[in-house]
Amino acid sequence: MAAMGRPRTFDRDKAIEDAMHLFWQHGYESTSLAQLKAGINNGISAPSFYAAFSSKEALFRECVQRYLATHGQVSEFLWDSRLSPREAVETTLRASAKMQCDPSHPPGCMVTLGSMSATSAEHADVTEPLTRSRNRTREGIMAAFQRAAASGELKKGADVNALATLFTTFLFGLSIQARDGASLDQLNSAITQMMQLWDTSA
Repeated sequence: MAAMGRPRTFDRDKAIEDAMHLFWQHGYESTSLAQLKAGINNGISAPSFYAAFSSKEALFRECVQRYLATHGQVSEFLWDSRLSPREAVETTLRASAKMQCDPSHPPGCMVTLGSMSATSAEHADVTEPLTRSRNRTREGIMAAFQRAAASGELKKGADVNALATLFTTFLFGLSIQARDGASLDQLNSAITQMMQLWDTSA
């Protein structure tokens, strides 16, 4: 009787990373269970998939948490009180652009692109952490402009709400540009122009 080979070990950490990249690239709705089973750990059986993650939704939630704890940390500069408001915003923009153009993972930002790809009302709960993350980024940019206004770094009467909305829209728009192939140099040049707008308000 032939000896049975050793069962393949299941690397759960790598499985989360593999699945995160698939969701990042294709979005929640467009990533099928077949894609996930084929792409995780170079292939995983259906029983092993459900034993490890229970459902596609549960796996997506884990992937979102992994993303927010790693790649998504680029927006945390907005909350660094050691940075001036201008530095906090510019550092966030440049760190985000660098992350989104990194060839080691799909281009763009999962927080922005992930929700765009899950438009059905039934998936609102699944993508809620992404919505919450975007809202926190909005709050961080608004807080930076409010800090700048309070400290006199902006001209008296500067429209803080409009400026914060403009910079937030620009930050989220980097995802589309990166996904469509814009280079890091192109995004950094655009950021330089954007920061000149801050300077005209100072």
